[in-house]
Amino acid sequence: MVDVRSQILQLLDKRKTSGTYRTLPKSNHLCDFTSNDFLGLSRSEKLKELAVQAFTKSGLPLGATGSRLLSGNHEWLEEAERQIARFHKAEAGLIFSSGYLANIGLISSLPQKGDTIFYDQLCHASIKYGIRLSHARAYSFKHNDVDDLKRKARLGEGHVYVITESLFSMDGDMAPLPELAVFCKNHHFNLIVDEAHTTGLYGAKGEGLVCGLGLEDDVFARLHTFGKALGLQGAIIVGPEILREYLINYCPSFIYSTAMAPPMTVCVQTAYHLLPEMEKERTCVFALHQKLKRELNGNSRFKFQGSGPVNCLIIPGNENAREASSFLAAKGFDVKPILSPTVPVGQERIRICLHAFNTAEEVDTLVAGIKEFEKTIQWKESLSQE
Repeated sequence: MVDVRSQILQLLDKRKTSGTYRTLPKSNHLCDFTSNDFLGLSRSEKLKELAVQAFTKSGLPLGATGSRLLSGNHEWLEEAERQIARFHKAEAGLIFSSGYLANIGLISSLPQKGDTIFYDQLCHASIKYGIRLSHARAYSFKHNDVDDLKRKARLGEGHVYVITESLFSMDGDMAPLPELAVFCKNHHFNLIVDEAHTTGLYGAKGEGLVCGLGLEDDVFARLHTFGKALGLQGAIIVGPEILREYLINYCPSFIYSTAMAPPMTVCVQTAYHLLPEMEKERTCVFALHQKLKRELNGNSRFKFQGSGPVNCLIIPGNENAREASSFLAAKGFDVKPILSPTVPVGQERIRICLHAFNTAEEVDTLVAGIKEFEKTIQWKESLSQE
């Protein structure tokens, strides 16, 4: 029998050899172009003050003390679910401790044996892991390619679910939601949309892209996370009341997880009270995106892509992407590399997240750093060709 430690060391060495070894980053004081705190709420003094006041008055304990079905449920948490569901124009909602748990729980427990799942090939890992745990058949379709979905639709059996993200977390592009909604409606398919990166930013008050497009009645279930634009933690699945009841009864990641801690529940509810009045912050994020796009799209040797807060430059090769990140860190910018296997080999990149607290001057300096890095790479290439 092989010692398990030897096996672990071999697997770690494999990662190191292939350039895919991960380490935890250290905290830094660099200019933030990497966090998901798109609206700056995690650093909001107003949110902190209001949430502390509300929590102090609530009389709630610091800890959840158990799962929702044991000791972790309380009226404040249920009221937060009702409030958030109304905000997203849904009938009901169920809060989870993280978006990962929400996606895994929903997708692994809802489709049954004999059902079918079609999912965009670039969906988040949490969606794919949920699919692995499901008893349904599953087929991927080409990224944002409704025609490919239509070709594969004949494989659908039982209840059919189509899963996508509204704004893709790594590529920064938008799903063709109107076209998907029409197709699913015509075929009686159930559309599920992960709105992690559009919550708080899209829609008249930050309700998300589905509401912004007026498609809330055409989507069976939506995931809204609290760890992106809200700058907090947790997530909610919104949809019909019967879906909430089903998940309470059949979703393992809900049933067997400790409930969200009361202080975080109060923070989330308070953040939702603030979202409607944050038009200035939303406008700032989109203005910075347009500026970055003007400077880099077609003006860089690296392919630029993105929408709103999520942008990236494709710099093939893990070492090249790491080098770009290190170069920009030396210039004062926190811009993380996204490496394979998180993205496909040859699609490695640096991911540039924009925030309401970033400035136009910071974007200009970041762009200057990127262009300086390009010259360094060109010099190295020309040297190696001699």
